[in-house]
Amino acid sequence: MAQIAEIIKYEGDNSTFIWKHPSEDFNSLTQLIVHESQEAIFFMNGQALDLFGPGRYTLETQNIPKLGKLLNRTTGGETPFHCEVYFINKTEQMSIKWGTDSKVQYIEPTYGFPIAIGASGEMSLRAEDSRKLLLKLVGTENFLGQQKLISFFRAFLMTRVKTYIAQAMKSNAINIFELDENLTVFSDSIHKQLIPDFADYGVSLERFFVTNVVKPDGDRQYEKFKELHFRQYADIAEAKLRQQTDLIYAQTEAQKVIIDSQAQATKRAQEGYTYQQERGFDVATEVARNEAVGQFTNLGVGIGTMAGVGGAVAGTVGGAMNDALNQTNISNNQCAKCGAPLPQNAKFCLECGEKIAPAVPDGMIVCPECGNTVAKGKFCPECGHKFITACPNCGKEIVPGAKFCLECGEKL
Repeated sequence: MAQIAEIIKYEGDNSTFIWKHPSEDFNSLTQLIVHESQEAIFFMNGQALDLFGPGRYTLETQNIPKLGKLLNRTTGGETPFHCEVYFINKTEQMSIKWGTDSKVQYIEPTYGFPIAIGASGEMSLRAEDSRKLLLKLVGTENFLGQQKLISFFRAFLMTRVKTYIAQAMKSNAINIFELDENLTVFSDSIHKQLIPDFADYGVSLERFFVTNVVKPDGDRQYEKFKELHFRQYADIAEAKLRQQTDLIYAQTEAQKVIIDSQAQATKRAQEGYTYQQERGFDVATEVARNEAVGQFTNLGVGIGTMAGVGGAVAGTVGGAMNDALNQTNISNNQCAKCGAPLPQNAKFCLECGEKIAPAVPDGMIVCPECGNTVAKGKFCPECGHKFITACPNCGKEIVPGAKFCLECGEKL
């Protein structure tokens, strides 16, 4: 019994782009099954009539079994209604190797010297326009596989790639010595230029990668510019390192100044004087180093300046002037606690840390209320504090500033 209808489908591997089903001149009511990621083109009498996407279809032909036999007798046993089906694989086919067959000559964009390089990599292709691909590359053949498609493209691919490599290097100003870190930019640039070339044959160039660049290592001119390039970057790196070191040193010095200033401010607060008072004391000390009052003018310091030092250090200035006039050297003083010699103008003992009271000249007294050195009397001329000169219990003379009588121990 003759077969009335057939089932036409394709379930091959993914390295195939186009495959022709072996059944031809099939009868009406034949079932066509097209899988996902496939398309099928139905030819009738040499013409591509219909394009079928995924699904199941019933093909209508002019081949009716009984009537066909009668018609075939007039054509020597062949049907006058010739029909066939081609399947097109629409999946993306990856890891297709490519490589230049010779080196590409171009002018290096950064240093301007001629250079020759080779390149290779991978790409992935996909059948985009089934009708165009079938009519332009397959024709009446039964099969188009991956290797055969690449062989079709090899000649124009090599020509285009070589041209595009030189253009990409120039337009993107890619340094030959920095090419490896710019392979993505390099690949994308060539990929965009190749897309129209493949699309003209109904093929989509999905991805294009440059994975290896063959450089002219060992070439004398290449090695000379390579040494120059890396020496230049070494100098830049050294300059940056030196600049960073100087910045760190400057920051460290600034921090030291801030710490010293904070420490000095803390010290002044603990000792109960201000920066202006300390400067006034320094002036008085400088005056005290002169052997006579007549030398004040050598320092550029006049009597008016001395008078303006301030009430808080007036006693100190007066004492320093007294010492200068009497040619008294107070650097021979000793610490009352440990007996160590004291430097001139010392405020603390360098040995035991004992705070040193300033020297009080004869006829002067330190007011226990305001701390000023003033002339002896019953009252402080600065704050009006009343001085106790005699013990109310035993009548003995009281040492200025004492809290107890040295004779009877009376609390004052």
